[in-house]
Amino acid sequence: MREACFHLAFPATDLDATRRFYVEGLGCRLGRSSNRALILDFFGHQLVAHLVSEPPPPQSGIYPRHFGMVFANEADWQSLAARAEAQGLRFRQLPRTRFVGEPTEHRTFFLEDPSGNLLEFKHYTRAEAVFGCADLTGIGDT
Repeated sequence: MREACFHLAFPATDLDATRRFYVEGLGCRLGRSSNRALILDFFGHQLVAHLVSEPPPPQSGIYPRHFGMVFANEADWQSLAARAEAQGLRFRQLPRTRFVGEPTEHRTFFLEDPSGNLLEFKHYTRAEAVFGCADLTGIGDT
């Protein structure tokens, strides 16, 4: 039995475009699929794209709804950022560094998938900032 993995189901308005974005664009592995859903290996975690007739309501900013990956290795984060750019994926926010010089300093970028779902990819300078630094209140952009 493998270690536990995270599962997330999300809406998709076009499964072919969703497959291209996640498999060809991000490099995810395609699992089972049907005419109503796709299972994706998202960096070792299970995503399921479910076909819907209407996209989720658009967000004016990156909050409150997004999902993504926190990379332990900055080189992996940089590699994905370069791949996303080379594949012509839609950046909602370009790669940048947040909270410079603070314990929660991290690299981040946001992508938007073909159905309007937002994805964030991060790498923290200090690993303990992923779940720690509970005394700090800075979370996200203001």
